[in-house]
Amino acid sequence: MAQRRRADRIVETVASGVAELVPDPDRDTAFTLLLDGAPQSHVDLADPTYLEFEYVRRIAAAIDLSAPPGEPLRVLHLGGGALTLPRYVAATRPGSVQRVVEIDGPLVELVRRSLPLPAKAAIRVRVADARAAVEGMREGGYDLVVVDVFAGARTPAHLASAEFIQAVARVLDPAGRLIANIADGPPLKHARAQVATIRSVLPEACLVADAAVLRGRRFGNLVVFAGRTPLPIAELSRRAAGDWFPGRVEADLDRFAGGAAVVTDRVAVASPQPPKGLFSNRR
Repeated sequence: MAQRRRADRIVETVASGVAELVPDPDRDTAFTLLLDGAPQSHVDLADPTYLEFEYVRRIAAAIDLSAPPGEPLRVLHLGGGALTLPRYVAATRPGSVQRVVEIDGPLVELVRRSLPLPAKAAIRVRVADARAAVEGMREGGYDLVVVDVFAGARTPAHLASAEFIQAVARVLDPAGRLIANIADGPPLKHARAQVATIRSVLPEACLVADAAVLRGRRFGNLVVFAGRTPLPIAELSRRAAGDWFPGRVEADLDRFAGGAAVVTDRVAVASPQPPKGLFSNRR
C-alpha cells in the first residue's frame, strides 16, 4: 500500500481509489476525507458534534429525533467513511452500541490510524459488503440503520432494490427507523424510484433536502427517513428550516414519487454520476 504526504495532507491508495485526509484550515482538529477527489466525510476530533456537510446534519437531526435526548441506541451504519456519524452518536448518546460495515479495509485502517476513535466509544467496524453483512444479521437487532454507501460517488445497484430494503427492515426493531442518503439531480428519476422502493417496505417516510434539490434544479443529497410507525415530521421540519443549511421536509411522497415503479434486483442500477466539476470548489 503506497502512502505519502503532500504538504499537510495524507494521501494513500486504498481499495476504492485514492484517499486524502485534508486538514480543515478553519478548525485545527478537523479533517476532510476525499476519495478520488470527492468529499466523503468531515471529522473534528475535538468536537464530534460539529458536522460540516449539510446532508450529514440532516441525518443527525433524524437520529436526534428517533429517541429522547441522550437515550442510547442500537445503530447499524452501512458505509463508514471517516466514521463521522458513529462519533456523533457516541458523543450525544453515551452507551449506544454501534456497528459499522465498510467494504474498504485499507480505508478503515487509514481512518483508525490517522483519525482514531474515542477510547470509550462502543463502535465496532466490520470490513464487508453492506448487503451481504445485513443478510447475515439477526432479526430486530437495531433501532436505527443508516445507509450512506458510495463506490466512488455512486451508490451501488445492489443497494438500490426492494430486496435490499427488505433485508434492512428485517434487522430493524418493529419501531426502528431507516435513514438513507440518496444522491441525485434533475429530473430526480433515481430519487423518485428509491422513495417508491423504500416505501414499499417501510411505508411511513419523508424526505429532507435543500429546496432546490427537491425541486429538481440541481444535483445534491436527499435524506430519506422511514419506518413502520409515524415520524416526527413537524419537529424535523423545524430543525431543517432552522439549520445552518436550511432545508425542507417533503412529506407528500405520493406526489414526489409520481408513480415511479418499485426497483427490484432485476432492474436496479447505480445512482447517477454527479455532474463533472461538482466537487472542484470543495476542500
